[in-house]
Amino acid sequence: MTVEITSHEELRELLGAPMPRALDKERPVLHPRDRQWLAASPFCLVATAGADGTCDVSPKGDPPGFTLVLDDRTIAIPERPGNRRADGYRNILDNPHVGLIFLIPGRTDTLRINGRARLVRDAPWFGDMVVKGHRPVLAVVVEIEQIFYHCAKAFLRSQLWQPETWRPDALPSRARLVKELEAPGESLAALERHYGPDYVKSIYA
Repeated sequence: MTVEITSHEELRELLGAPMPRALDKERPVLHPRDRQWLAASPFCLVATAGADGTCDVSPKGDPPGFTLVLDDRTIAIPERPGNRRADGYRNILDNPHVGLIFLIPGRTDTLRINGRARLVRDAPWFGDMVVKGHRPVLAVVVEIEQIFYHCAKAFLRSQLWQPETWRPDALPSRARLVKELEAPGESLAALERHYGPDYVKSIYA
């Protein structure tokens, strides 16, 4: 039998009360250590929700420090050429609330930022986000409402950073997945060339 949780009271009864430290760790402004973390982080996840509740989580990555700190309450994340679906960006236009998780490879804790986002197509500081000669397509500017560090338990349980647990061949290659699920009419040879060694040359084009 499936037993659902349908109220805040049920949830709290099941999980128990959070430790005071977990409640008190939220901050509304960047600490110098937060700035150091952002300067070291090459990767973040951006969670959004549309006006109808439709959700999206999109990965963003660039060289460490790609997230630009504009002031103690504002950061900017550059957008590079991608698949042009713009699911998260369309959500932001309808609902500005976003949640961000910043990772540092090898670290089992993470930095979380929640706030309100807007899309900017150009600004004087775009020049500070140029990578390999390429300016961002746009930037997500986030006004920080909450910032805090998240504990290591999920990474420890998953053993995410332990190479001996990695199984990149657990599924077919990217080219084979595309052939099977996205573009059955394209030849596998062409897809393998596209996603082959030269693929990295196109990531900023």
